[in-house]
Amino acid sequence: MRKILLFSLSFALMFTLYSGGSSASKVTSGNLITIKDFKSNYVASRNVHVWLPEQYAKSTKRGEKFAVLYMHDGQMLFDRSSTWNGQAWGVDAVASALLEKSKLRHFIVVGIDNGGATLRHAEYFPQKPFESLSSDKRKALYQGTHNGSQSLFSGNKVQSDEYLKFIVTELKPYIDTTYNVHTDPENTYLMGSSMGGLISLYAISEYPDVFGAAACLSTHWPGDFDSEDQLIPQAFFSYMEEHLPTANNHRIYFDHGTATLDAKYPALQKRADAIMRDKGYDSNNWQTLTFEGAAHTEDAWNARLPIPLIFLLGQ
Repeated sequence: MRKILLFSLSFALMFTLYSGGSSASKVTSGNLITIKDFKSNYVASRNVHVWLPEQYAKSTKRGEKFAVLYMHDGQMLFDRSSTWNGQAWGVDAVASALLEKSKLRHFIVVGIDNGGATLRHAEYFPQKPFESLSSDKRKALYQGTHNGSQSLFSGNKVQSDEYLKFIVTELKPYIDTTYNVHTDPENTYLMGSSMGGLISLYAISEYPDVFGAAACLSTHWPGDFDSEDQLIPQAFFSYMEEHLPTANNHRIYFDHGTATLDAKYPALQKRADAIMRDKGYDSNNWQTLTFEGAAHTEDAWNARLPIPLIFLLGQ
């Protein structure tokens, strides 16, 4: 009964997660610039948060350029007082501590708000794997629910290809021309958790000439909540076999916990890891870690955030 309750809470977390909070996020270190209602021809307008570390102003005056880390679910990245559940990644505090110890190269964070509870699943579900499913399976997903109640896609079609076009053709050019940053894939990275992990993997696979590395925390390989079959994970794995970027100039990080919703991931992650090995990834460009007892929460991701940050940006 306790396990059922924990999974139910995780399901509720996945659907309520990132859908809002107060509009004004605050940081404990650095400077946070929020661009209100960033307009797009591809997706609904949303807030975009640009975090500049303390080193940015002085270093850029000397002509230094910074790397860029694009992160999904921007509502949940910085200020726990502005989130629906009182938790946050604490990216500013974690990154600042590592930068002060010279553990990381200089970088900025671009936190992209999701489209809210009704759009998040549609924007983050990798589109090509979805379209590879049978018409009956796609129809079942569109009619599916979350934990037997809330609609999975809320009447929206999968639109992750449009979401990635927004990042690559609209947001990235704005960031590249507004801030003192490197624009090449060797300095352009992605990070996300759960469905945000899936869309990060999808982005680096669809745009390998744009993104050089991705960190995927608690990757939600099941793709939905109610399916008993393996059709969705297999669609993801088949996509990886065909489209995973080359190992010689890309890096990918995975992790997961073992509690709440993360308890569903270990066996599926092993299948993903087998594909990584087959594609030539090794300890030089790939890492998969397990965190015993870690749950599917921002507190858990905050606790281990130094590890993927060092993987992406370590000196």
